[in-house]
Amino acid sequence: MDLKRAIQFGLLVKAAENIPPANIANAAGQTLPATYDPDDIGYKIVSTIIGNDLATNINPERGHQIVSFGFILQAPNHDVVIAIRGTAGIWEWVHDCECFAVRCPFLAGAGRTDDGFTSIYNSLCVATSARLVETLSTLPFDHSTNSLTICGHSLGGALATLLALDVTANTNFKNPTVYTFGSPRTGDSLFVSAYNQAVPNTYRIANRVDIVPKLPLPPLYEHAAGLYELNPVKLIPPAFLVKCEFACEHHMTSYLHLLSLLAGGTVQPLDAGCVP
Repeated sequence: MDLKRAIQFGLLVKAAENIPPANIANAAGQTLPATYDPDDIGYKIVSTIIGNDLATNINPERGHQIVSFGFILQAPNHDVVIAIRGTAGIWEWVHDCECFAVRCPFLAGAGRTDDGFTSIYNSLCVATSARLVETLSTLPFDHSTNSLTICGHSLGGALATLLALDVTANTNFKNPTVYTFGSPRTGDSLFVSAYNQAVPNTYRIANRVDIVPKLPLPPLYEHAAGLYELNPVKLIPPAFLVKCEFACEHHMTSYLHLLSLLAGGTVQPLDAGCVP
């Protein structure tokens, strides 16, 4: 895995995360600031992605809220990126730990997927209200498109996994690259088998002490291939690189920090509350 590219796409996910969920205005035409584009690639937002939030037993009304989930972007070199954020509701989901499987809705024979993630995925659309996967080929890109990268953190990692298989099976984008950060398991062994065959260019980045990638539990759910494991503990001398708390180990900023320590160069900062 190219660590610098992983950081590059992680920063795009961080840009999506920093938009207030209630802000569902279409940001089309805006260019990302250097905070999220330090190499000055010039990512331009083609459309905002919106959908239903994650319903939980603690807060079922989340499932009725329309929130922003990220962006579809294009760089001047014609590359297209879909960046999808997570949700604060993931902690309610972890607390509930009730995960039910439904048939994969977009590919026959592709097993079963988590019902909550699938419900959200089915709701994803661009700001024009057209369903996300159905509108990719008709979006007003400034240039022709020659590659697609899909990236997401936490719940966004599960949504990125569903999206990658859907676009591969049902659109002209047949070879997407996928980067997920702290993604939970998304489907059963049949789903994972179909996914691994269709989307081999997957990098599933997981902090080894982050609880979210460990759920839902096998054998009902399995992970896609492509694991790249991060270790938040330095052995010599012994020290934590990230504050050893559940939330801190899962934060997107913590993933970026750990990746940047491995990559060398500019170190991405931790959230203030997660400095050990």
